[in-house]
Amino acid sequence: MGSKTPQGEPQANGHDPSDSIKSSTTGGEARGVHLARDGDGSMQDGGSDDDDDGENRASAAPMPLTSQNPPTTVQKKKKRKKSKKKAVKQSSPPRVPLTTLFPAGQYPSGEIQSYGSWIENTARTTAEEVRYKSRSYLEDNSLLNDYRKAAEVHRQVRHWTQDNVRPGQPLTDIAVGIEDGVRALLDNEGLEPGSGLVSGFGFPTGLALNNCVAHFTPNPGQKEIILQQSDVMKVDFGVHINGWIVDSAFTMSFDSTYDNLLAAVKDATNTGIKNSGIDVRISDVSAAIQEAMENYEIEINGKTVPVKAVRNISGHNIKPYQIHGGKSIPFVKNKDQTKMEEGEIFAIETFGTTGHGWVNDGPGVYGYGRDPFAPKKVSSHLATARSLYKTINENFGSLVFCRRYLERLGVNRYLAAMNNLESQGLVEVYPPLMDTKGSFSAQFEHTILLRESGKEVISRGDDY
Repeated sequence: MGSKTPQGEPQANGHDPSDSIKSSTTGGEARGVHLARDGDGSMQDGGSDDDDDGENRASAAPMPLTSQNPPTTVQKKKKRKKSKKKAVKQSSPPRVPLTTLFPAGQYPSGEIQSYGSWIENTARTTAEEVRYKSRSYLEDNSLLNDYRKAAEVHRQVRHWTQDNVRPGQPLTDIAVGIEDGVRALLDNEGLEPGSGLVSGFGFPTGLALNNCVAHFTPNPGQKEIILQQSDVMKVDFGVHINGWIVDSAFTMSFDSTYDNLLAAVKDATNTGIKNSGIDVRISDVSAAIQEAMENYEIEINGKTVPVKAVRNISGHNIKPYQIHGGKSIPFVKNKDQTKMEEGEIFAIETFGTTGHGWVNDGPGVYGYGRDPFAPKKVSSHLATARSLYKTINENFGSLVFCRRYLERLGVNRYLAAMNNLESQGLVEVYPPLMDTKGSFSAQFEHTILLRESGKEVISRGDDY
């Protein structure tokens, strides 16, 4: 989400072999037969050698004259085939929770990049230990696993989006499809008070078309917009777990005309990631981004147009429950000597345009965000404003939200109350950001973690 700057196995089944020899019990044995047995103890199963008892002899069963044991039949144990468990795969659309896909509870890490060689006079200072202690949470395995889970949710949902979204679909259906996928994978519908703060969206799903550079989402009451073959659409959505937000975006187009525009912005974002690191000056990252992007040009209707970096939107650092954490990374050269620090989290994003490279506020509302430092309760003469503020605190906190999210919770007739909260400086309103009419813009974005061992591009996938 861009930040606008001032002036974004088997059991045996065998049985014991049964004796197949049956002894006859009819009649006695022939006279003298017993003499053949005398002295051969092996012919008897034990007992007395006294043969004086005729009655006993009469009742004895005939015995063979040989000492061979009866043959036995040996049955081979049949092995039962092991039943192979089918691997659980993600459905389409994605609706299988990640806890089912990853039963061990361990989620894949992002791309790990080593830090580049240090330039003289920009190495770490003696304040390194102080900075590390204040942001050592990125070495907490539990937190990292949650963060990687959020990133995996983002990857799976955006893959579905890229495979299934096509011209002719309403933007509302696209946005709802993305959001239903995220909620299903997180196994959290977010309808109970407080559940949206456990996991959910870092900000509203952005679907900005063409000259709308950023901050557009379809809302109730607006005229439905149908995705066209000629549209260039920025898809920007964030997934959070316990307030740690994965902010990642990509651009879709259905006309090869705009391939170079997308390539320019993707290159610029990757260049920004490559140049980012601990103790790197933001101005150096910005200069590298601009140089990469502005090496491209595209041809539209027979006219060659340069790709420009948007000058008044920027990348940003991320804090818990805060999509914009205070530091900005512009896409053009600047003199900002502020450094990136160990333990910080950044959304490295870039926007390129065929327009003027300067955005202005457009009509309508993208979303709202409560001030992170606002009080828990509000004083207002409007009961609806007090009720709305309570709903915002319970469901979104300081996360950015939109009108669709409010109405999904059953909130109605909130506009006057929202205006009241805005007028008190408790809620900020985010409008769409527009470049010149007829221009086209693109966006690519990743979230990176500046860990001690290296920077982790946590949202990296095989798509971008």
